[in-house]
Amino acid sequence: MDTQPPLYRRLLNKTGCTLARWARQAHERRQLAQMDRRELSDVGISPSDRLSELSKPFWRD
Repeated sequence: MDTQPPLYRRLLNKTGCTLARWARQAHERRQLAQMDRRELSDVGISPSDRLSELSKPFWRD
């Protein structure tokens, strides 16, 4: 007996997870863009690391 969900459900689930990850990444990058030097230092992020992260599109890890 096959207990795996149908293909359409797996694709729908994967699509939902991908969209949620993209939304989370976009949100985190917006927050990162608003941080000042002291806040960046507190979380251990250099200004160059920040610029590198902010230059990525929302869909890229």
